[in-house]
Amino acid sequence: MYLLGIDIGTSSIKVAVVEIGSQKTVAMAQYPDEEMPIQSREPGWAEQSPLDWWQHTQQAILRLNASGLFDPKAIKAIGIAYQMHGLVVVDQQQRPLRSSIIWCDSRAVELGEQAFNSIGQAYCLQHLLNSPGNFTAAKLAWVKQHEPEIYRQIDKIMLPGDFIALQLTGESTTSIAALSEGVFWDFERDEISSEVMDYYGFSTELIPPIKPLFGIHGYVKEDIAQLLGLSPHIPVAYKSGDQPNNALSLHVLQPGEVAATAGTSGVIYGISDRLTYDLQSRVNSFAHVTYTPAQKHIGVLLCINGTGSLYRWAKHNFAPQLSYAQLNELAAQAPIGSRGLRVLPFGNGAERMLNNQYTGAQLLGIDLNLHNQACIFRAVQEGIAFAFRYGLDILRENGMQPQVIRAGMANLFLSEVFTQTFVDVTGIPVALYDSNGSVGAALGAGIGAGIFASPADAFTHHQPLQYIEPQNAQAYESIYQDWKVLLNKALSS
Repeated sequence: MYLLGIDIGTSSIKVAVVEIGSQKTVAMAQYPDEEMPIQSREPGWAEQSPLDWWQHTQQAILRLNASGLFDPKAIKAIGIAYQMHGLVVVDQQQRPLRSSIIWCDSRAVELGEQAFNSIGQAYCLQHLLNSPGNFTAAKLAWVKQHEPEIYRQIDKIMLPGDFIALQLTGESTTSIAALSEGVFWDFERDEISSEVMDYYGFSTELIPPIKPLFGIHGYVKEDIAQLLGLSPHIPVAYKSGDQPNNALSLHVLQPGEVAATAGTSGVIYGISDRLTYDLQSRVNSFAHVTYTPAQKHIGVLLCINGTGSLYRWAKHNFAPQLSYAQLNELAAQAPIGSRGLRVLPFGNGAERMLNNQYTGAQLLGIDLNLHNQACIFRAVQEGIAFAFRYGLDILRENGMQPQVIRAGMANLFLSEVFTQTFVDVTGIPVALYDSNGSVGAALGAGIGAGIFASPADAFTHHQPLQYIEPQNAQAYESIYQDWKVLLNKALSS
């Protein structure tokens, strides 16, 4: 018997099938082969089509089935992970009314700041654990203010994963974790925040029914099951934002444990058993997948918008003919410090950890007689690692002191240069696992369907592939401090 995991990413849809007894991944696929585009009609805007996600999800599942490595009819539950904070709005016929305003879109920052000050900073931090900032509630407020004709037609609002579940089952649901990442949830009262809803003038009828994150969110419709080669009426038993789901996939479930990802965006995600918040809202706190009113596990999230997106940009503009593996080999040819070349990797929207400032990505210190492609690609990887260190220091200010960081061997963590730089500049060992978001979603489905008795039971075969320790921490400390001076200059200007 098998579990199906779907990961709705910014770049592609990834799917995986996991065999229940062994917990091993038997097949994986993704679609499309080229990275999905992001529409940006104005500076700082970022949108994607929910219908494209759904079409790509179907194609990814059909490609997975075509592997012949499993019987699709033996899939017993489906789990969904998704890019966080996106806004999808549908009408009464469950049709999307506009493109999704996705996570890296910056248009609602001002509306979120206004709410932060008007509702009250003390309430927002103590009850919401965040400023409304640039999250889903503020994005909905932007639609209400600028697209009133669309707003009047909205029947339900949802996140990207909710929309895919809706297509599979015909049912719209949400969870406490989903509402918390939209900054709709009052953690002190454990209910939808009346202050947020009243301030923006939102009706609670826009919110889908609240279900347990690990639980039944609907059953696959017969016509969809026939289309995708699945058995009808299997449950969608898990939905989670990509970062909490990544933490689950790495078995990061207990307070003090920390996960990292370096995909399109970069994230450090740690678990706390306190209602933790940053006074400047540079890091954000959401309900973790294991959150309950009795066990308030909070995921503290530090996000860097431009990690893999910056690497992709560098590839397309400096070496489009090379693969990412070849770029990693090229970067290894340059020395530590990239011969003085520095990169600020902040070119994908306003950065929360920089107090919602936008510096743009910057390539600094170019010497036309010294620097080459190897220096450029190493400087890009080092700049991203330096941004992680900058964010980790903010987490340390907020009481998080990780002893090891767990990551999946994927994306930038496939690069030895990046991984070693990350470890050296943070001073924290990294344990690398054979895991990704779609595998985590599949295991989450097993938990939600009751196939596994608890989250821990889904990871009884979980072992790291590699353990990387600091080697060049002293050399990188001075380089990082120089990089930080450049960042502060960019922020002050």
